[in-house]
Amino acid sequence: MSSFPGPGFRFYEVQDLLAAYAAHDYTFSDSPEAPGPALSAYLRIVSEDPRRAATAVQQLDELLRAGLGSSEIADDVELLPEIVPPSGRSVEDCLRIIRGHLVRQIENPVPAVQSVPTGKWEYQARFPELNQFLGGYFHQDFFEEYASYSEAVGDYLSGASEGDREQLVRDISDLLSLATTDRELKQATSVLGMDVSPPSGIGIRQWLNDVHDIVSRYSRE
Repeated sequence: MSSFPGPGFRFYEVQDLLAAYAAHDYTFSDSPEAPGPALSAYLRIVSEDPRRAATAVQQLDELLRAGLGSSEIADDVELLPEIVPPSGRSVEDCLRIIRGHLVRQIENPVPAVQSVPTGKWEYQARFPELNQFLGGYFHQDFFEEYASYSEAVGDYLSGASEGDREQLVRDISDLLSLATTDRELKQATSVLGMDVSPPSGIGIRQWLNDVHDIVSRYSRE
């Protein structure tokens, strides 16, 4: 599952929470009874890491206590994605609804449904190191930077930490188990930043399996 984000600034977890809304047209679509697509995606991610839900509630409380228009937190609020509330509601109203869903998740944890993510934010949150690997090494300029796929994988291995490699192996395993068709797998790798096809004559599933084995073997050795 996604790694817990470090404090980039005062409301770092709320920033990531609202980034899920930014990936869904910047709009709130939650009701007090049911979360919309953006919050559902966020809840699926934090269901595997309750610390994030607790941090989000703590930061939301701090935001709401101060008020979004407060000069005390003005610089921090400027760094948050600008989300558009529905007619008749303020942003504060929407944040309170989000808080209610998060508190329910904390008090009555619901396991995440194991399924293919529904959008870019969730893909990147669900497979953070695979996103780094594909987007950082198999981008549109791949053929200008590397002579072969194995060279790119070697470049990744030379700079990746043990934790990064372990996360990549987990991400690949999880994606291969969730994406049951090659079509789903191609869509997933594209969303995660892969702009080139796998090596000639090798399908995307086989190539990911090969990468999984190479990284696993490198870590053991």
